[in-house]
Amino acid sequence: MRRSAALAVMVMVAVTVSGCSSSGGADAAKATGPSGASGASAESGAQGLSPGASPGSSGPSASGGAAQGACSIFPADNVWHADVSKLPVHRDSAAWVASIGSSAHAHPDFGAGLIDGAPFGIPVTTVGAGQATVKVTFEYADESDKGPYPIPRNARVEGGPNADGDRHVIVHDTAACKAYELFDAHPNADGSWKAGSGAVFDLRRNDLRKAGWTSADAAGLSILAGLPRAEEVVAGRIDHAIRFTAPRTKKAYVWPARHAASSATDAALPPMGARFRLKASVDISKFPPQARVVAQALKQYGAILSDNGSAWFFSGTQDDRWKNDQLNALKGLSGKDFEAVDSSLLMVDANSARCRP
Repeated sequence: MRRSAALAVMVMVAVTVSGCSSSGGADAAKATGPSGASGASAESGAQGLSPGASPGSSGPSASGGAAQGACSIFPADNVWHADVSKLPVHRDSAAWVASIGSSAHAHPDFGAGLIDGAPFGIPVTTVGAGQATVKVTFEYADESDKGPYPIPRNARVEGGPNADGDRHVIVHDTAACKAYELFDAHPNADGSWKAGSGAVFDLRRNDLRKAGWTSADAAGLSILAGLPRAEEVVAGRIDHAIRFTAPRTKKAYVWPARHAASSATDAALPPMGARFRLKASVDISKFPPQARVVAQALKQYGAILSDNGSAWFFSGTQDDRWKNDQLNALKGLSGKDFEAVDSSLLMVDANSARCRP
């Protein structure tokens, strides 16, 4: 630990340069006008597994984007909602950006319609009170949250029913205010499911998963929390960090991540949980409306490295309200437009996602 004087300075800096919103999305990234997206999915999905939130229950089946309403996605003081626009640049920023790709272009890995015949983005199935719960059998049962899970028979699978990729299934139970997230999910004929791993997140709490355990994502974080949703962009604001991937990561993780997914020890590689932001100097004023809202969120809330995959691939929901031609403008950004930040200044407790106000 540092000396008390140094700690006092650190706390003062953390309070003055950044922090979590005190009232939901009141400080959300805003941009005027309508909304849109495009890209092609390419995650490698190296997974560990884990339990660490509390299992929940029911809700009637419905497909679509995650509706927030009375059930917001984590409290306002959760690290996903932290404004990182004034955090200091991380000392390893240049090396991390170079390892991901300084000239590699950003890619919105979500949008409307189909790409190569598969749904474009990570679909979210929304359920409410009355949805029957079903058994889920896990390959890594000792590291998965036990069921039953309120997963409809027709829950949407990332990449479509015949996909051979990560096959995430994300269920947002707005009655219980929980997210049920599966990796490598496959439905059984009797309505039950089998999956590689599963995690349940209580969206009213700042709980993190057990240290060293993953979730349905390599970093052990919620996937739902990091997805831009079409309704957010239509409303003109995103108030949270965005999930993204990098080709190679280090055998390490930093708060709020709970798990690493690599055997590499190269110090130039970023760890899981590393947070990046779009530089303030990047001009986004001429971006079309949907791309501008996403880019503004990347400036204010940044992006959290959550899985191994293609360089600068940013995840989002699959939704026909996206305008792919607008989101394509994000491809004009490249690695040199981003910088890593020192998000440790936000941390209150290493075992909590709550961050400093």
